Amino acid sequence: MTSALLPTYARAPIAFERGEGAWLVARGGERYLDFGAGIAVNALGHAHPHLVAALTEQAGKLWHTSNLFEIPDGERLGQRLVDATFADVVFFTNSGAEANEAAIKMARKYHAAEGHPERYRIITFEGAFHGRTLATIAAGGQQKYIEGFGPKVDGFDQVPTGDFEALEAAIGPETAALMIEPIQGEGGVRVIPHADLRRLRALCDARGLLLIMDEVQTGVGRTGRLFAHEWSGIAPDIMSAAKGIGGGFPLGVCLATRAAARGMTAGTHGTTFGGNPLAMAVGNAVLDVVLADGFLDHVQQVGLVLKQKLAGLKDRHPQVFSEIRGEGLMLGLKLGVLNTDFAAAARSEHLLVIPAGDNVVRLLPPLIVTEADVAAAVERLEATASALATSQRGAAE
Repeated sequence: MTSALLPTYARAPIAFERGEGAWLVARGGERYLDFGAGIAVNALGHAHPHLVAALTEQAGKLWHTSNLFEIPDGERLGQRLVDATFADVVFFTNSGAEANEAAIKMARKYHAAEGHPERYRIITFEGAFHGRTLATIAAGGQQKYIEGFGPKVDGFDQVPTGDFEALEAAIGPETAALMIEPIQGEGGVRVIPHADLRRLRALCDARGLLLIMDEVQTGVGRTGRLFAHEWSGIAPDIMSAAKGIGGGFPLGVCLATRAAARGMTAGTHGTTFGGNPLAMAVGNAVLDVVLADGFLDHVQQVGLVLKQKLAGLKDRHPQVFSEIRGEGLMLGLKLGVLNTDFAAAARSEHLLVIPAGDNVVRLLPPLIVTEADVAAAVERLEATASALATSQRGAAE
């Protein structure tokens, strides 16, 4: 039977009907250990009771009013994010791409408000992924996402990550901002060194540029801090977040200093659904858990245990695993076999992992994952590696 859905996804032939914690249950009853978390979205796992209660309660009261009226839970969530971060103001969206669009517009509008509308270009970094809108695929600069959707949106210049000579050369009189992910997720879990982030901050300060941090995948506890840039001891001017902030409910946010947001006055930007009562109820519930004492310590501890176990796995299967990358519970395995083959073989072991660029698979378990879950995942990774190694030897013979 031909599907009515647009064929833009290469879907695995599995349908899930329920989940609990770090586990998913397929229609046939098979249990899968979820180390993809909906691509870093289900930060608190599946069917977390606090999130379920918050959403259910709000669903019985009010779903949508629009931003023509005050939304008290949005005010509360915004203030909590301000209190926990560098930011003075926030703008709620439905997704990471929308949050990045808001960040791009904000950076351009800042310079226009400063009397320099010619400063509209944003420098980004090779391997980046900032979303799927026309502007954000141009910002990411990856040809595989841009192909066929031309002409490319103007205003973005890419430079190699870590190449400060190329970066300095790219800065010109039209440059408004730098935009970077502290860890490239889609790009292959490539960690930007903390020293490089500090150097970018200093460069922006010296050249009158805004620093935009894309924390759509790295934020809301994923690396063991509320936001990954905190490890480097610097703060951006503008930051996007999404994925984990809604715990599975569509929610994104653009955060900024009041100075960086000075051009965003009434009528300059908007959204129909962003900041709706359902999303705000869930977002507040997520923060209740993530900001609770000991939660981020747990992420750091379990992430360290996982990384240590992966190191042993790499030593036992050097033909399959060539490198371990990442921080906290955002880890990547660079492979000696095709990453899509590895992900498919892992599914056969009832483990879900996510392919990424640079022939990497991502391990992005829910942040509530236990050490027992980690041990079970490593057993499945071991079985996957053994099966692929056996297959390779068989093919060679």
